[in-house]
Amino acid sequence: MTDAHDLLFKTLADPTRRGIFERLCRDGEQTVGALTALAGVSQPAVSKHLGVLKQAGLVSDRHEGRQTHYSAQLNALAPLVDWTSRMAGFWETRFDNLEDLLNRMDQ
Repeated sequence: MTDAHDLLFKTLADPTRRGIFERLCRDGEQTVGALTALAGVSQPAVSKHLGVLKQAGLVSDRHEGRQTHYSAQLNALAPLVDWTSRMAGFWETRFDNLEDLLNRMDQ
């Protein structure tokens, strides 16, 4: 696995970061204040999590006056989608082989 993959998985492993990212995906662009209101952690903690998400390429920011608006970058999930597809294929093959073996054993 590449360093980019590792960074993506490590970033999304944290439940608070994952929740912030999910909220941005679901609700669209949000300010730090709006994200803090429902995050269950302090504003400095939300800002820190947003920094980690931004470093991983999962969010982008846009400054408007004193406000910073964050939005999800869904294309950053492509390595995760590729990995899960490969793993699904791997397990489907294994289960098909197991089914074939069990069918042969029943005969």
